Amino acid sequence: MTAANTGSIAFQGERGAFSEEAAAKLFADVPVVPCRTLNDVFSAVSCGEVSFGVVPVENSTAGSINDTYDLLLRYDLTIFGEAQLRVSHCLMALPGETIEQLQRIYSHPQALAQCEEFLGRLRAEIIPAYDTAGSAKMIREQGLAHCGAVASKRAARFYGLEVLAANIETNPRNYTRFLAISRQKAQPAAANKTSIIFATQNVPGALYACIGAFATRKLNLTKLESRPSRDRPWEYVFYADFEGHMDDTPCRDALAELRSSNSLIKVLGSYPAAQD
Repeated sequence: MTAANTGSIAFQGERGAFSEEAAAKLFADVPVVPCRTLNDVFSAVSCGEVSFGVVPVENSTAGSINDTYDLLLRYDLTIFGEAQLRVSHCLMALPGETIEQLQRIYSHPQALAQCEEFLGRLRAEIIPAYDTAGSAKMIREQGLAHCGAVASKRAARFYGLEVLAANIETNPRNYTRFLAISRQKAQPAAANKTSIIFATQNVPGALYACIGAFATRKLNLTKLESRPSRDRPWEYVFYADFEGHMDDTPCRDALAELRSSNSLIKVLGSYPAAQD
């Protein structure tokens, strides 16, 4: 992916995180800035401290990353691109350790859930941590004997840990979709995707009418998901992805129809669709 004024890229986690791997897939040879939280990534992009952020938005096994969706609504940023990353987890420890010696295993809760079948066969205590690569970093920096981390091969190399078992995820088709966020808009590509947020009126058939705005124009909705509204209890906002660019006539007309009948519509951006 190419972009004007490509500076540094923020991602959540420590060096060696899957988000860093996704950043490298989206932007080659660009300096990266690790952040503690997803909100820190959005804030860094919004304040101009970095040019781009790369954040996970959904996993093929665990589902949507709700924090990312909430932040997309809160911040006035644009989705610049997307990448799908095959997430392959490894169990790692200090050199010389064996699986049988491990007493505690650390990782992000989602990573632990994705490897539940393998980890359930071990006698070690499973301990959630804030980050996959951060767990590997902690073991290396603190010299934690008889402790393992679930993280990427990239993290094992970065922190000098030994991989005791590879590909330990339960589902061999474990993918995470990442978004690149920015203050600048992406240029149209051969194949585009558009993401929006909208809220319907609380009347019968409101959502059906919204979907109809796309169906009558033969626009393919690739994702539709509801999230609770932060402003009103028991009301919801909808996140949708569809094929096409917002400047294409069918897309432009569909968005105009949505604007005419809904209390909220926010276009998160049109961007090149992932090709893998």
